[in-house]
Amino acid sequence: MATCALFVSFDAPAWGPRGHQLVASLADDALTPQARGEVERLLADDPGHDLAGIASWADELREHDPDLGKRSARWHYVNIAEHDCRYDAARDCPGGDCVVEAIRAQTAILADRTQPLEARRQALKFVVHFVGDIHQPAHAGYGHDRGGNQFQINLYGKGSNLHQLWDSGLINTRGLDTARYLERLRKLPEPALSSPPGLLAPVADSAHEWAEHSCTIVVQPGFYPPRAKIDGDYVQAWRPVAETQLRLGGAHLAAVLNQALGEP
Repeated sequence: MATCALFVSFDAPAWGPRGHQLVASLADDALTPQARGEVERLLADDPGHDLAGIASWADELREHDPDLGKRSARWHYVNIAEHDCRYDAARDCPGGDCVVEAIRAQTAILADRTQPLEARRQALKFVVHFVGDIHQPAHAGYGHDRGGNQFQINLYGKGSNLHQLWDSGLINTRGLDTARYLERLRKLPEPALSSPPGLLAPVADSAHEWAEHSCTIVVQPGFYPPRAKIDGDYVQAWRPVAETQLRLGGAHLAAVLNQALGEP
């Protein structure tokens, strides 16, 4: 079995760059012509050029734009596992500083054709990233251990933490490059969307449901292993769940972008 490259970090990005690229590429598959045209226009002068290219931008802000990185730090997650996975905005997201409200706010900016191009471009980058984040279960988990960042594990002789395992460790055990992994995910069954496109209500308004669903994975027996040392049994049990979440994240992202960037 292939060994996985794991790194200890208490501020690990959700999914890691590969996971975010996979979510973005899956969404790109399902864009309408109108949405695709808007994405291309918004990113025409951006170094990322496409959805996969900008997918990790929000995790790189601390290096390239420390002020915005600090202001947006809490937009990557919401802690609701202590509350039976029920989202309450006043309790869980004061000031709108959580991933649920960040998705809603940034989608509104993206959809507003009166906003400056640069503001909409930045909103697109945030939306692509945060929809990926909200489908990583640990980003809707417990606050007491910082979404598993402080829960130490050892897999195949390498130390890490539970959050990082879900960010990239489970994916890396496949031993596939990004292109081959994308093909694998494309073969998974088409996920049923919680908010089908075409409804009058904004798809992004369902972000709290996506967080609650992710949270229900965190609280399942076995998500937190009983011992720090884990093995292939954990990988075999939980990797399919991570892959389903990647697939679902791509579908939800496509629905958000198709609605926000479709015909005005």
